[in-house]
Amino acid sequence: MRVTQNLFSDSLVGRLNTLTARQYSLQSQVSSGLRISAPSDDPAAMQNVLSYQGSKAAQEQYAGNISTLQSRAASTYSVLQQLNTISSNASVVATSAAGDVVQSDLSVFAGKVSDSIDAALEQVNKKDPVTGQYLFGGTASGQPPFVATRDASGKVTGVTYQGNTAVNQSEIAAGSTLTADMVGANTSGSGPRGLITDSASGADLFNHLISLRDHLLANDKAAVLNTDTPALQKDENNIIYQVSVNGSLQSRLDTAATAVGDNASVLDKMISHAADADLVQTMVQLNQAQTSYQAALQSGAKIMQLSLLNYIQ
Repeated sequence: MRVTQNLFSDSLVGRLNTLTARQYSLQSQVSSGLRISAPSDDPAAMQNVLSYQGSKAAQEQYAGNISTLQSRAASTYSVLQQLNTISSNASVVATSAAGDVVQSDLSVFAGKVSDSIDAALEQVNKKDPVTGQYLFGGTASGQPPFVATRDASGKVTGVTYQGNTAVNQSEIAAGSTLTADMVGANTSGSGPRGLITDSASGADLFNHLISLRDHLLANDKAAVLNTDTPALQKDENNIIYQVSVNGSLQSRLDTAATAVGDNASVLDKMISHAADADLVQTMVQLNQAQTSYQAALQSGAKIMQLSLLNYIQ
């Protein structure tokens, strides 16, 4: 078989192109730090990377959901603290009013209860600072959950709940959902417990405060002692229950956030192991490829020169 000059040239060019492509690939790995950037680099490894990245994206979504729930739970807890203070103060007023006090004192007490009603209304119509939704309206969170009816003097005579008892659920892990919603009222006897009004527990804070105020104004100490005091105790017990629920929720969210963070870290390491280049090894391979390229050029030049001289002779 006769080896022609063109055959050698074509072979040399092919070898140089291969080495050039090898150098380019290794230089890209050094600059980017990645061993694979396209499926053709390593199909099996790329498939693993894409799978890991999909799992990482899911963890990031869980982390976002958890963060939103944590913010809502914290905002809810702040309201619960205020309501607990309002409820406790009302119970103190009721206890004091049942003692040896005069009508003028009862009127002062009634004024304090009126202020408490307004303060409670302000609290239960608070919004989530992250989502801008009302905290206690259930899924009907685009409007204030509680609306007051007032007389000509501005005194609250009744409070109506215009939310619902449905709650939003958010996924915090695969197959695991939680809600940070706390409905303002539930008179159905089942489902989530109402914060202000709950027929199952007997809580009805606004109506009980209004009743206390009116009995104080009417100098009806017997009603304050026998009706209002035990009713307010139910409200206080209900709020304490809600505080406990909120605390458990925040604890679970903290645990979930830690788990998601750990999972994301593991996935980052798996992605790095599959996709990142070993820079030391890559630099060695790049030097070898560059040396081979130079050697091929030199060898080709010598052989081409020798072939030309032989042709002249």
